[in-house]
Amino acid sequence: MLQKPRGTRDFLPEEMEQRREIEMRMRSVAQNWGYREICTPTFETQELYTIRSGEGIINEMYVFEDKGGRKLALRPEGTAAVLRMYVNEAKVLSKPVRWCYLSDCYRYERPQKGRYRQFWQFGAEQIGADTPAGEAEIILLAYEILKATGVRFTFHIGHLAPMKHLLSDLSDVHRKDIMALLDKKNFDGLQKYLEEINAESLFASLKSLLECRTIDEALKICGDMPDKERMCELIKILDSQNIEYRLNLGIVRGLDYYTGMVFEGFADNLGAENQIIGGGSYRLAHLFGGEDVASCGFGIGFDRVMVSIGEFNPQKPPLVSVVYTPDVSDFSFSIAKIFREAGITTELNLLERGIGAQMKHAAKTADYAVVIGKREAKSGKITLKDMKSGEQKELSADSAISVIRGVK
Repeated sequence: MLQKPRGTRDFLPEEMEQRREIEMRMRSVAQNWGYREICTPTFETQELYTIRSGEGIINEMYVFEDKGGRKLALRPEGTAAVLRMYVNEAKVLSKPVRWCYLSDCYRYERPQKGRYRQFWQFGAEQIGADTPAGEAEIILLAYEILKATGVRFTFHIGHLAPMKHLLSDLSDVHRKDIMALLDKKNFDGLQKYLEEINAESLFASLKSLLECRTIDEALKICGDMPDKERMCELIKILDSQNIEYRLNLGIVRGLDYYTGMVFEGFADNLGAENQIIGGGSYRLAHLFGGEDVASCGFGIGFDRVMVSIGEFNPQKPPLVSVVYTPDVSDFSFSIAKIFREAGITTELNLLERGIGAQMKHAAKTADYAVVIGKREAKSGKITLKDMKSGEQKELSADSAISVIRGVK
């Protein structure tokens, strides 16, 4: 028996219905904020990803050569392809450009609980608004999308300006090494490293910065620094909207990627692998041949959101099962067509079961049974049975549709 590829999953109808419900909630919020959905290719040129992250990322991707010898990669994330699409197709659009997407992505690594080789990401990108208002909008959009899913989460918002200011006199290599230690909260290692590079005076300031819970506390540590006004305006806007968040100036992942504002979200019930969203402001378009344009966006780990939410019963339309005798199959198919054209989910017996077996099946799967025999076919009516209450009555198809829709 053939098995699915390692690191992939099959989704049965019940799980797909749950996933589609959450997708719909995400899309609805994004659309309400003016973010229009786009779609990019499943595979791109390898260079799209290596041009920013280096050749080392190849080992983490699904890469291949096509028959023409072109080096391609299955997309490992959404943002790079979106900015490539912007440069190729949309540079002349009015700014800001507001786009969202739901993409399946691929990573080549050892599968483990909660991490698969094929996974899904819901994202939004805003291109061309180099303002605190633009950054605030993308944060607020992310917050509202997560709220709409029903997931329980905590939100951390930070800014790289204070950290960059404290490390401004160090080399790029030293900055990256320090960031890696801070990301792991390895303060013993950090102190030792700072001593090795003769920068031990930074230790107290760096550690205090990670403990700041207000912008005023951060300014006391950093003093007058670049982007001070922009950072303060961003926080002012967010505070005016009464969202629940924690200021976290220790968000340091992606220092070589993000340019200022950064944020992360964590599910309350997922344990160690609990990050479900990450985002911030960045500049990528120039890497792909476009002009240097300010952008900001986020990616939501859709699969982790689904795991955090757990099983639930999405609202579904009523299901009607048409139960009929073999001698009235043509009339039964016509009735099913009328119900479907009215937007009602309708299925027919396809296995030549008897009436009793059909009713047993309907009792397991359907909300209503439409029973059709010779008498109903002759009169042009149907017998509608409510499978929950057991009540049944003979009606015209139009009247039965009104009953199913709950129209009095």
